[in-house]
Amino acid sequence: KMGNAESNAYQNHLSRFLPEEQSDIDGVFDTLSGSSGSAGAKNGKATKKTVTLAALQAAYLREPIPEQMTVRLYNGMKSIDLTGKSSGLSEQIAKEQFVIFMSNLLKGNADEKITIIMRMISKTKGPVEGKQIQEFTEDLIMSVVHVLNYRKELKGWNLENARDSASGVKALASQLLSELKLADGTNPAGPQLMEANFDQSAIEDWVYRVPQISVFLSVVIRQGFHVLHSLPDQTKDILNLLPVCKGIKRRGLVSLFDIPSIIYINSHLPAELQHKWQLLFSSKLHGESFSQLCAHIVNKGPCIMILKDSDGYIFGGFASHSWEVKPQFQGDNRCFLFSIFPSVAVYTYTGYNDHYMYLNHHQQTMPNGLGMGGQHGYFGLWIDSDYGKGHSKAKPRCTTYNSPQLAAKEDFTLDAMEVWAVGDVPESAGTKGKKTILDVDPETQALLEMAGRSRHSEGLREPIGEDDDDD
Repeated sequence: KMGNAESNAYQNHLSRFLPEEQSDIDGVFDTLSGSSGSAGAKNGKATKKTVTLAALQAAYLREPIPEQMTVRLYNGMKSIDLTGKSSGLSEQIAKEQFVIFMSNLLKGNADEKITIIMRMISKTKGPVEGKQIQEFTEDLIMSVVHVLNYRKELKGWNLENARDSASGVKALASQLLSELKLADGTNPAGPQLMEANFDQSAIEDWVYRVPQISVFLSVVIRQGFHVLHSLPDQTKDILNLLPVCKGIKRRGLVSLFDIPSIIYINSHLPAELQHKWQLLFSSKLHGESFSQLCAHIVNKGPCIMILKDSDGYIFGGFASHSWEVKPQFQGDNRCFLFSIFPSVAVYTYTGYNDHYMYLNHHQQTMPNGLGMGGQHGYFGLWIDSDYGKGHSKAKPRCTTYNSPQLAAKEDFTLDAMEVWAVGDVPESAGTKGKKTILDVDPETQALLEMAGRSRHSEGLREPIGEDDDDD
C-alpha cells in the first residue's frame, strides 16, 4: 500500500505538467541519469534510474549553474521524502524525487516550496541562521545573473555594459533579507540578523512575502536545466524580469545600473512599462549640461533617472509621466525614489503631499532644476540647473516618499547621471517632433533671436538611439 500511496502522490505531481512539459522533464532526467551510468533502462526498469550529485555537477558545473547552486539544488531534491522509503539517506535522486522537486518549485505554493528551500539553505534539519539565509540568497541572485548571461537572455544588457554585479548581488540580498521576521514579528538587522535563528514558519512567511525568491528559483531551474523555458505558461514576472535594453550598444558606455538592481527596480515599475528601457541621456555621452539633460528627457514618457555622487553613492527616481518644463509639480503616486549603492531600496508615495516631480528652467521667481519629493529648497532628490550640484534633504525622511538622505552628503556633487525611458517612448517623441529646451521655452528662444545669437542646440539634435539589432 505504501508504494501505492507514493505513486499516487507522484501521479498528482506529474499531472501538474502539460504533456510536452512532462516529456521536457523526462528528457532532462534521462540525460542526467544516463550520465550517472545507471543503465536500468536496458532491462525494462526505467523508473529505477537515478541521478547523483556527480552527474548533476558533470552536466551543469562551470556551465549554466554555478557549483554552490548545483549542490543546493541537489540537497533540495534529496530532501523529498518518498513515503515509505528512507530516501533521505540515499545519495541517489530517484525519478519521483526529481519530478516532485520540479513540481513544487515551479508550480507549487509557498507551503510546498518551503521544505525544499529549507534544505537548500542548510543540509541539516531544524532552524537556520540568518547568515545561512544570506549565503543562500546571494548564491541565488548570482546564479540568476550567471544563468541568464550563459543562456544569452540578458536582452541587450551584458556584464560589460552594466556595473559589476558583485556588489549588486550583496546589496539586493540584504534588501530581500530585510523582510525576514522573527516569531515575535520583529525584523532583526545587521549582526543580530546574521546570528538569529529562523524556523520553517519564519522562512515560509518570508518566501510568501518576497516573491523574488520563487521567481529567481524558477529562473535558475528553467534556464539552468533548460526545462519548461520556451513554453507558453511562462509567467509575466519571469518574462519581464529584465527589460530589453536599448540605446547603449556600441557606445562604449558602462551603465550606473548593475543587473541585480535593474531586476529589482524594474519589478517596482507599473507592469506595462517593464518590457523595455531605452537610454535617453548620459552625462558621459551628452555632456554635463542642464540644457542637454532637458533636451533629451522632455516629452519622452515615463523614465528612470539614476545618479552617482562624488562619494560613490548611487540613487535615483522613477517619473511616471513625461517631464515637462513648468513651474508646477507634476506626476502621480506611481513615482518613487530609490537607492542602488551602498544599499538597494525603493521608497514609494506616502500620501502626505503630491510633490512627485518638478522641472523648471530659466525662471526668476521659482527654483530652477529637477526635483522629486519634499518641497522647494528641500527636495528628496534635487539636481540644480547649475549642473553638477544637487541635494537630498530628508530630516528625518522625505515627506512625499518617506526616503532617507540618498546621497552621502545632504548637498552633493554630481559625478554621473543617466536617464532611461521605460516602456514605449511616445510617438510624438520621434525624431521629427524632437524638442529642445528652446522649443519648450519660447521666451528664451525669442531673447536669443533678438540678441542675434543662433540656436546652437539646433545642431545638437540627434535621433533617439534605438539599437539596430537585438541580442
